[in-house]
Amino acid sequence: MLTDAHHRIVDYVRLSVTDRCNLRCTYCMPELMRFVPRKELLTDDEIFSLLQLLAEAGISKVRITGGEPFLRPGLMPLLERISGIQGITEIAVTTNGVLTQPYIPLLKAAGINNINLSLDTLQAERFRRITHRDKFTGVMQTLENLLQHGMQVKINVVIMEDVNTDEINNFVALTRENNLSVRFIEEMPFNGQGHTFSGISWNYHRILDTISNSYTLIKETDAPHSTSLNYSIPGHQGNVGVIPAYSRTFCGTCNRIRISATGSVKTCLYGNDVLNVRDMMRGNVTPAGLLSALQSAIHTRPADGFTAEKQHTDSLMESMSVIGG
Repeated sequence: MLTDAHHRIVDYVRLSVTDRCNLRCTYCMPELMRFVPRKELLTDDEIFSLLQLLAEAGISKVRITGGEPFLRPGLMPLLERISGIQGITEIAVTTNGVLTQPYIPLLKAAGINNINLSLDTLQAERFRRITHRDKFTGVMQTLENLLQHGMQVKINVVIMEDVNTDEINNFVALTRENNLSVRFIEEMPFNGQGHTFSGISWNYHRILDTISNSYTLIKETDAPHSTSLNYSIPGHQGNVGVIPAYSRTFCGTCNRIRISATGSVKTCLYGNDVLNVRDMMRGNVTPAGLLSALQSAIHTRPADGFTAEKQHTDSLMESMSVIGG
C-alpha cells in the first residue's frame, strides 16, 4: 500500500489527460493560455501502464480530469482500457459538459457512472461572462441527459464573491426533484492569472449559513476521506455539500495524489510537484523503481495543505487546468 508518514493510505489518484480546455473560466485559466505540445503529454500506453502499477500498489479509485478530458482524442477507448484494470473499482470523470453528451451511453456501458459536472451559474449570460464562451445551452442539455441515463451526478459550483453568490439557493433547488448532489466549493488561488490571491470572504460557514436561511439542513454521515461536508434536505431527492478547499479542513484524512497530463505528481494540491512519472518511464526506469520513487514521495507528504503551502517554492499562481482539477 502507498502510505505517508502520517499513516494515511493513498488509494485514489486524480489523473489529468489534457491541459487543454474549451472554456476560459476566470477562476481557473487565463484567456491566453499556453498549452504544452501533445508529445509532452502522457500517452495512452503510459497512462495504462502507470495505472496498472498503481492498482497493484492499492489504488482503487481513478478520477479523470483535465483541462477538459473530452478534448483528448481517443478518450473513450482509453477509459475502456482503464476499466479493465484489476483492482480499480471506481472510475469517475470531471467535465465541463460542453462535449460530454454524445459519450454518455458509452460511459454507462463502460461502467463509468460517476460524473462531476463543473457548472458555476444557472444563467446563460452569466455563464458567458464566467467562461468567456457561449456554451450554456449545451451544458444544460448534458446535465439533463446525464440524469435521464441514471448517472451519479455531482455539480461542482465554485463560489465567487460578487459573481454567483446570489445563485446558491437556486442550485439547492435543483436537488428537490433531481437525484443529484450539488457541492459548493470555496474559491482557490489556482487561477493562472499571475496576481496575488488575497483569500476568500465566502468560506464554507457562510455558504452553509446562506442555505440554512431558506432550507433545513440535516447533516449526513460523510464517507471516509470525503472532501465535502454533506447535508440532506427534507423533501429533496438529492443532497448538498460544501468543500472547504481553501479552509482545508479535510487534510487529515486525505487519501489522494494528483498526476498532471505531463506526468507531474503532486501529493498535495497546495504543494510542489514531487516527481515526474513521464520522464521516469521514458527514461526506462523499471516498474519497481517507479513504484519506489512514488512511495518515497508519498511518504514525505506534508501533514496538511497549510504546511505544503509554506513549503511551496513558487507563488500559488498555477492554473487549475495544469494541476489537473
